[in-house]
Amino acid sequence: MIELKNISKTYRTGKVGVQALRNVSLRIAPGEFIAIVGPSGSGKSTLLHILGFLDRPDSGSYCLGESEITELADDELAILRNRLAGFVFQQSYFLPRVTALENAELPLIYAGKRRQKEKAREKIEEVGLAPRASHRPNELSGGEQQRVAIARSLVNEPLVIFADEPTGNLDSKSEDEIISILEDLNKKGKTIIMVTHEKEIAEHARRIIHMRDGEIVSDESSKSEPSEYSSTSENISIGEILSESHFAVRRAAFIDHLRQAIHAIVSHKMRSVLSMLGILIGVVAVITMLAVGQGAKESISQRLASLGSNLLIVRPGSRHLRGVALGAGAVTRFTLQDANAMARLAQVKRVSPSVRGRAQLVYGNKNWNTLVQGTGVDYSLMRASTPVVGRFFMEEELRMRQKVALLGTTVAKELFEDNNPVGATIKINRITFQVIGVLPEKGATMWHDRDDLVIIPVTTAMYRVLGKQYVDHIDVEVRDPGLMEEAQESISGLIIKRHHLNKENEGSFQIRNMAEIQDMVEGTTRTMSWLLGCIAAISLLVGGIGIMNIMLVSVAERTREIGLRKAIGGRARDIMIQFLIESAVMTFNGGVIGIVLGIGIAVLLSTFAGWATKVSVSSVVLAAAFSIVVGIVFGLWPARQAARLNPIEALRYE
Repeated sequence: MIELKNISKTYRTGKVGVQALRNVSLRIAPGEFIAIVGPSGSGKSTLLHILGFLDRPDSGSYCLGESEITELADDELAILRNRLAGFVFQQSYFLPRVTALENAELPLIYAGKRRQKEKAREKIEEVGLAPRASHRPNELSGGEQQRVAIARSLVNEPLVIFADEPTGNLDSKSEDEIISILEDLNKKGKTIIMVTHEKEIAEHARRIIHMRDGEIVSDESSKSEPSEYSSTSENISIGEILSESHFAVRRAAFIDHLRQAIHAIVSHKMRSVLSMLGILIGVVAVITMLAVGQGAKESISQRLASLGSNLLIVRPGSRHLRGVALGAGAVTRFTLQDANAMARLAQVKRVSPSVRGRAQLVYGNKNWNTLVQGTGVDYSLMRASTPVVGRFFMEEELRMRQKVALLGTTVAKELFEDNNPVGATIKINRITFQVIGVLPEKGATMWHDRDDLVIIPVTTAMYRVLGKQYVDHIDVEVRDPGLMEEAQESISGLIIKRHHLNKENEGSFQIRNMAEIQDMVEGTTRTMSWLLGCIAAISLLVGGIGIMNIMLVSVAERTREIGLRKAIGGRARDIMIQFLIESAVMTFNGGVIGIVLGIGIAVLLSTFAGWATKVSVSSVVLAAAFSIVVGIVFGLWPARQAARLNPIEALRYE
């Protein structure tokens, strides 16, 4: 079944080489019970590890059946360890936080046979531990732990049982129990290869191999009875085993890895919480900052919308004459006729001339000083000022210079408190006006309260209240955003023509494009949103680095566990996937909790601090996706470190 030819193995400690095996040749037939004995450092454990596919020789040939093993890849050796070999170690390596039964099931996971877990219970019963199957390893005696290890080694029905000092840490009674189990297995056809340094234990074997200084010095056969069962293991097809195992693992891997990862997370609660904490804080920062940024953007957009869209503001400008700056309107003053002329331009949709001035309002025993603004009838549509109560004045009222007024919400509150002012009579600079409506709330800026004003017809304001012959500015709404520049040029040409301006005086008026101002403010807001998002992303990045550090510590803490998983058939890919899933699950959970907390903080900021916040679906999806990506990216390095571990070195790790 097994044939070794001139196997050599040298271990390197720094620059010093220690030759553990020297040209060892050995043949092992199916059904044998072999004891390998010798003093410490004789190479017996190294020989066992090479026989059990845990290690590779430096030179020589290892044939299993008719297949050369030394040419196989690491993952293929892992499959052979899972399917053909069963290991019983001296220290009985276990996963500490799972039961004896779950430890016995481990080889089934890497064989893709998780659904056959009843077989693990059968093997536990065979070694006499059925009543103790639900106990954890630290609740079992040394002998019971070794029996669990034997049950685990048998669960995949291997051809060979490799026992490395299986009785080394046991009392005499437990020794007898373990040896009795191994003898029974040999009688049933199992090939047993056992390493021991105790002569009385070795005498239970039917063949004893003595080693010294890396060489076989004697190979003796006893007169023990042969096994009761014949073995068919001479016809081993390595190719079939590998192909079947690859298919089984592909079929069952993910769900098993997910279960193992979740169990590892739950088993190490504090470590998992610390890992999730960094991602949680990062996601909270992302959700909160994007909510603040989006809320500010929408708030500014609403305020900009109240200024009007596609709007040009025509103002009289100032001009320098011989180094002296003349005041606004010193050269060009706009009239109502200018506004009417602009309204007739093809690019223009609406026009509203405006004048402004301060005035004293009186209602009953209350008075209030406020801004009085005279406008055209189209002002309400151009400036998003359709009254919330009442109506706007009409063309007839404008033409007849009617004394009608619309109040801003601040003025209405100061004069009328919670009462409806529509229909009431007030005095503006001792002139009686009728209130016909209340304007929508615009909000306050750093400079002034935009709701502290009264709007009246522009003709009334000019000729009855403020005594002005010229308008302060003219609002012009363009039909289409694409016509803004063309409209600007047409208005400029009209003014130059109507006011007979020469090149010297062309700077005596200004045309301001509100769309440009809106674009500038929106661009600034967008930049601030990106800045806040970047700051939040940095928080996630820091959380990801924390995940990587915790996972690297986890790899160091669980080195023996990784060695055990590899020894029972776990491939490098299996180990890597499990660690990646652990990292992704932790970051996803941290992300979900972070999303909930982030939304909660955004609501609190809006409710109690008065900040404008808006949590968008895109920010939630972005935060969740980014948290998972961070978990995978930063979990990749620790996962690779775990997958690269040598099973022998990992098992011996202190």
